[in-house]
Amino acid sequence: MAWKWWSERKRSSEAPAPRTDADVAFASRIEALTGTPPVDLTVYRRALRHRSVLRGEKDSYLESNERLEFLGDAVLEIIVSAHLFAEFPAVNEGFLSRLRAKLVSGQALADVARSCGLAELIEISNEAREQGAADNTSILADALEAVIGALYLDHGPDAPQAFVLRILLEGRDLRALAARTDNYKSALLEYAQAQGWEQPTYAVTLAEGEPHERTFTIEALVNGRAMGVGTASTKKAAEQIAAEQALEKLER
Repeated sequence: MAWKWWSERKRSSEAPAPRTDADVAFASRIEALTGTPPVDLTVYRRALRHRSVLRGEKDSYLESNERLEFLGDAVLEIIVSAHLFAEFPAVNEGFLSRLRAKLVSGQALADVARSCGLAELIEISNEAREQGAADNTSILADALEAVIGALYLDHGPDAPQAFVLRILLEGRDLRALAARTDNYKSALLEYAQAQGWEQPTYAVTLAEGEPHERTFTIEALVNGRAMGVGTASTKKAAEQIAAEQALEKLER
């Protein structure tokens, strides 16, 4: 039904308006990011607009990337699920669910957003930028999902599928990823002990937001050096993200 809705929407849509020089430059950056020439630039601008830009405005959620993030999350999940289903024809649902969770975790998506240059395109308020929001794990992950949603609205299912396969799945050793532990703090502790180092420590470097919407940024210190940073809505989750990042650096 969703695919049918998209095709009917495209048939009934009007031709895009003539583009300004700024539009052409933006379209070029979107094509470089996604690999697909954009048609409706409005939907991509919305996908890259964080709600902080619209603070205080009525119905701001309609112009921020929140709704597109919701759509992109669902599109991403079905693309990854279908890929894993085909790649692992003889494993059970639990294995597939755990592996999918690792692939689409907030930290994994934020890392992809950084590596593909999406972080540079996100529109956030100056105040949020000064507080480090430009590199916030949640903001980066949400923006990536919103772009996937924008691709789906602009081109249908094939474009987001090609995009996700290229940035997230191609060239990944999925079996090795599946074998990795989810308890990164324990894994980091074991690594440090094997090297004869002191036990890793974790320090809160930033706590922000309203009491009901708090986020914590935590730094993982290994052998006296800052090796990983994590941001999440709980200290435990932020520590796990920081430990995972530290492990990746150490293993490299």
